[in-house]
Amino acid sequence: MSLYSGASTCVINCEIGDDLSGQMYHRPCERIRDNLEANCLYLADDQTGILVVSLDLLALPAKDETQSLCVAIGKASGLPADAVILCCTHTHTGPELTGLLADTGPNRPYLERLRAWLPEAAREAVAQAREARVGWVAGQAHIGFNRRMCWADGTHTMYAPAGRTDFTGLEGPDDPRHMLLSVTDTEGRLIALVHNNACHATCVETACYASADFPGEARRLIREALNVSSLPVLYLQGASGDLSPWNMVGRRHYDREQRLKEVGALVAGETLRLLSNLTPLSSAPLRHAHEELTIGVRLPSAGDIKKAQAVVAQGLDKVGAVYHLEASVLRLYEEFKDNPYDTVPVHAVRIGDFAIATNPCEFYCQFGLDIRRRSPAKITAIAQLTDSFSGYCPTIYGLLGGGYSAETIYWCRLEPDAGYKIVNASARLLHQVLESADHREQQ
Repeated sequence: MSLYSGASTCVINCEIGDDLSGQMYHRPCERIRDNLEANCLYLADDQTGILVVSLDLLALPAKDETQSLCVAIGKASGLPADAVILCCTHTHTGPELTGLLADTGPNRPYLERLRAWLPEAAREAVAQAREARVGWVAGQAHIGFNRRMCWADGTHTMYAPAGRTDFTGLEGPDDPRHMLLSVTDTEGRLIALVHNNACHATCVETACYASADFPGEARRLIREALNVSSLPVLYLQGASGDLSPWNMVGRRHYDREQRLKEVGALVAGETLRLLSNLTPLSSAPLRHAHEELTIGVRLPSAGDIKKAQAVVAQGLDKVGAVYHLEASVLRLYEEFKDNPYDTVPVHAVRIGDFAIATNPCEFYCQFGLDIRRRSPAKITAIAQLTDSFSGYCPTIYGLLGGGYSAETIYWCRLEPDAGYKIVNASARLLHQVLESADHREQQ
């Protein structure tokens, strides 16, 4: 069975002066350090068509706005909306779309520009489709380290000196697995590269400039090495809700720009090494399954609400960044008090023996490992922060330890067993797309 593919890339920069995302304080963008991009990959055979888009954004906007965006992209590409898979690299130096800053909300003018850019990029990717070959391979690039610190009193925090006498260890694992999917035409010319690793894109998270962080640096180095300046390179952000580019135990001082270049070089180097040993196949089964999970939401307690109201009443100028944190508690209660359930989209994609499992969370690393262990594919890439934004998804152990990324706030709201439900659904869908294609081939 023939496989067809096309790809495109476009710049999606914010404006100078726009608020940057990822911190609970205002950081106006002073300059563009390196371009934010959308990189699109269209794949189709006689039964299935999908469009995967890697976006240099922290996360996507509200579900209805994201769905509207998928519909517009689908119309432009001739695909149903649920065949459009929008993935975020999770850079913390891009435009604010999630409402993290309670006093301003998401950047709606930027969102409108995105509604123009992405359908056009999708249209271009489909228009360039031609017969393709794919290859896949996995290696190692250790770029992410668990950032959840455990203390003798049973509490956990995100970041702290490991030299403290009460430090008892890291809460969870990291995942150095590095995966690559290569797409070429029948003449061997590259159409696109898809690579996947797990690490928060926070090397320069406090900077006052726009940057794609290490995924952008890796993209630049890959294009430079291959001498293809416009090659679509899609970075899929793995399960890294509790991972960062900083080694919390063996940590040495890093200049943030230095760390961006270092991690970018590690990612690009492993991708290029794997690419040099990869043999594309003339055909590969393409299958896609999608499901909307209904998952419960943790509501704040009466005490949490009362505290949040008192803090917010004092105003941003008086209380500072904690204003945004406590405002998120009130937002969580108001949005979900009458119906404490969230809709969580998950996708499973099969391209030969390369699979992709998606979720809309900042997914703790352990869950990504769990999905991969249960996947029937030889290589399984995890793509978090896909198709909406449901916040942090911690393990039970993380919830027991508490601390930021586990406490009950708007962007950490899912019920305690949410991650396990997502793992189960992802494993089931992965078996579905692997087994359905194999059964068809046997017929």
